[in-house]
Amino acid sequence: MKLWSILGNSQKLDGGAMFGNAPRAMWSQWLAPDEQNRVPLACRALLASPLNGKTVLFETGIGAFFEPKMRERFGVQEERHVLLDSLAEAGYSHEDIDVVVLSHLHFDHAGGLLAPWEDGQPPRLLFPNAVFVVGRAHWQRALEPHPRDRASFIPELQDLLEASGRLELVEGEVTPALGESVRFSFSDGHTPGLMLAEIQGPELVQGQAHGGVVFCADLIPGRSWVHVPITMGYDRNAELLIDEKRVFLDDKLARNVHLFFTHDPDCALAKLTRDDKGRFGVTHVQPQLHARAL
Repeated sequence: MKLWSILGNSQKLDGGAMFGNAPRAMWSQWLAPDEQNRVPLACRALLASPLNGKTVLFETGIGAFFEPKMRERFGVQEERHVLLDSLAEAGYSHEDIDVVVLSHLHFDHAGGLLAPWEDGQPPRLLFPNAVFVVGRAHWQRALEPHPRDRASFIPELQDLLEASGRLELVEGEVTPALGESVRFSFSDGHTPGLMLAEIQGPELVQGQAHGGVVFCADLIPGRSWVHVPITMGYDRNAELLIDEKRVFLDDKLARNVHLFFTHDPDCALAKLTRDDKGRFGVTHVQPQLHARAL
């Protein structure tokens, strides 16, 4: 099996919102803000093939579905659908994807499912041959969003996914589309039912897989958020997220599971570390993956 990091459209968002209660003097050393106080963010997907005999894409980024006014509001930097170009560079098209795994359905993670915006045209779903894997608890949140995060969802997307006949809702650790090759855990601190997908590693120690890769989604958007107290202003429950993150990182460190980051502009994959004070960090930073063996 090989892994590729697949860049989608990039964003610039307010640094204060991205770093929650961390002061600007601190977070501006991690990501330099522009004159509007915005920091650069990637929307990076992970491509794995063959995984359980299939070509699997973990997330799709923000895509190019926004009309120009909304694209500017949310700091989307490119007009074209960058994810499709990145897939082509890896030798694939969206028609080649057998499974799309979605940690959650906020637009910066699921917008790439849609074709680029065209004036007067309704939203149209791409990936015509893919099964769409979503956590059942988060699916319910998407159908009935809270006022706090209603604007984070694409109103038409849920109907399009359901109408495709290829929606697979996950409740436990595994799902039929991927079998035992990917195991799921769940987090509620950012949004209810956020689904964290771990590609199982090749080593088995006392019945547990070691040496895999986990898609961190918005539990840990990038290297700066590996530090346990750092959360986003977008998180629904910062204290819960911190508790979930600590348990998550303890487990991944113990099993040598590498972290894949969707929003870090300069890091796709990294190895987790912990210093003598108990603080988590990363090493062996990989800016990108191209046909990398697990």
